[in-house]
Amino acid sequence: MFSESTNLSFSKKYSKINQLFSESDFIIIGAGAGLSTAAGIEYSGPNFTNNFGPWIKKYKFKDLYTSSFYNFSTEEEKWAYWSKHIFIANVGMKETKLYKKLFDWVKHKKYFVVTTNVDDQFYKSGYDPNLIFRFQGSYAYLQCAKACHKKIYEYSEKIKEMVQNINEKNCTIPSKLIPKCPKCGGPMEPNIRKDEFFVEDDNWKKMSFNYQKFLENIPNDKKVLLLEFGIGFNTPTIIRFPFEAMTKKNNNWNLVRFNTQQKDCVINLKEKFILIDEDIKIALNKIIN
Repeated sequence: MFSESTNLSFSKKYSKINQLFSESDFIIIGAGAGLSTAAGIEYSGPNFTNNFGPWIKKYKFKDLYTSSFYNFSTEEEKWAYWSKHIFIANVGMKETKLYKKLFDWVKHKKYFVVTTNVDDQFYKSGYDPNLIFRFQGSYAYLQCAKACHKKIYEYSEKIKEMVQNINEKNCTIPSKLIPKCPKCGGPMEPNIRKDEFFVEDDNWKKMSFNYQKFLENIPNDKKVLLLEFGIGFNTPTIIRFPFEAMTKKNNNWNLVRFNTQQKDCVINLKEKFILIDEDIKIALNKIIN
């Protein structure tokens, strides 16, 4: 593993980032869970305990992430939990100040966003939908659990209805609200990449194509700044490793990694790599004036 090649102070790093940003013709944002955590979308702590008391008592749940792997006995129980989970993490969450601040910084540049987050904050904060590749799906959409057909369904309003009708005494919703596949009549699941049945619909394929074309159409003589936010090693092959490889390959590309834990590169990028191991919110507030 390779660390950054310089030992600059935070203030000098921030000045360098602003210089690189100003000089760059293209900006590529890669966003993972750390960016949403910094924005206030937390899967544990008070945000979890204040909203999931009945589930903590009944199932001994500890946070939203580990709870999402629980095998519920009934669909009524499953969708009582998942509707609440989806509402807290996406449907009921408006744009956050941090995502909006980042958008206001990059909106006048030629930019593209690739993200593993499923909370849709980039869409809610004003980014061009044609410039966002939502690789892992979205909580706001459902699909057939067995992917009997390649279509996903926007479910925000029905999620709200489920939440309004949760019976917190037994952690269930009415049977009539359970979503069923419109094709096979089987169970539905959130359209998030968790198994081999994840549906890559026509829009997913379109955005994958848009991202590749964006990369291919960057002239060799143009300067590119890659901004990587809060990405660890759960799925490093989506953003983390490709960002390092592209930076190594292209002379005019630079990578800034915002990460307090998984800091180092697998490729030695020398002066083309800057690590910010300070809280993302604090760092961006200092960088973006």
